[in-house]
Amino acid sequence: MDVTTLYSIGELSRRTGLSVRTIRFYSDSGVVAPTTRSPAGYRLYDLDALLRLELLRTLRELGMDLTTIQRVLDREVSVAEVAAAHADAMDVQIRMLQLRRSVLRVVARRGSSPEETKLMHRLTQLSGEERRRLIDDFMEGTFGTVDAGPGAVAMVRAAAPDLPDDPTGEQVAAWVELAELVGDEDFRARMRRTAVRQAAGRPLDIERDAGEELMEFTRQKVAEARKSGTDPLSDRAAPVIDDLVHRFAEVFARTPDTEFRDWMAQRFEEAHDPRVDRYWQLVWIVNGWQVVPNLIPVYPWLTQALRNDRAAWSPQWAPPRIPERVQGITRGHETRSSNVDV
Repeated sequence: MDVTTLYSIGELSRRTGLSVRTIRFYSDSGVVAPTTRSPAGYRLYDLDALLRLELLRTLRELGMDLTTIQRVLDREVSVAEVAAAHADAMDVQIRMLQLRRSVLRVVARRGSSPEETKLMHRLTQLSGEERRRLIDDFMEGTFGTVDAGPGAVAMVRAAAPDLPDDPTGEQVAAWVELAELVGDEDFRARMRRTAVRQAAGRPLDIERDAGEELMEFTRQKVAEARKSGTDPLSDRAAPVIDDLVHRFAEVFARTPDTEFRDWMAQRFEEAHDPRVDRYWQLVWIVNGWQVVPNLIPVYPWLTQALRNDRAAWSPQWAPPRIPERVQGITRGHETRSSNVDV
């Protein structure tokens, strides 16, 4: 093949695999213009046109539009520059598809209603900046007017949830629940109280009055039960709790009855609010952190066993209510992304 060889549209079609109709369209568009015409008026193309057409086909298969390809062929921009820009664009598309896949898996697993599905889609489609704004609003609304101690606030900020680009179904579900939780005023008040108490370093009244020896014994027994996988609501937990209740009743000169159990549960509940504990559990899930069992507090297990109330203490995912703050962010996002299908 030499540079003087000329090719008809049919020959170009055989060499490139493109249809005659497609090559004629590219020729009419000026993207690959004919080199000359035969005496009968048929379009003929040289080797440069063939190479341009092969490059055009490659770029089209990579998803580039004709306007951009024309600029590449005319050497207004380099292939490398265009490839970099399209790779970045494809990264965004891939992340969006991965996120949609995760949402769909959660919907399929949970049997979500259309409204729940729409909410999950809205919350997960928020940009990274919008998600940060949602968490920043929570931080400011929770600690902005309260002296909770810089250490406690810094800890909460350092552990801010950050949904990854390719979340698992568990992370998607956790993020949706977390977004609903941080917009709830009751939860913010609970988080604020917990942070203030932790910053002050104050022990619980029941800890102080029971004494270090009994408290250390309690922590040891509960830790052993948790390590062995004992469900706080199971029959296996009953002997552990009965023994602890009797020990505490003796110290406080009380009768180890149901009323005293409720009293103990209320006192220990002050240390670890169940909704605050749930927040940290969700943060661990969203951020993909490994849960370290030794760092999980013993009091939630103890309080759950004392109450023995499964409905009150088993956090199940329910159709989330959309807080006003979340509504405002998702509505703004929906307006900008109205062309994205749910």
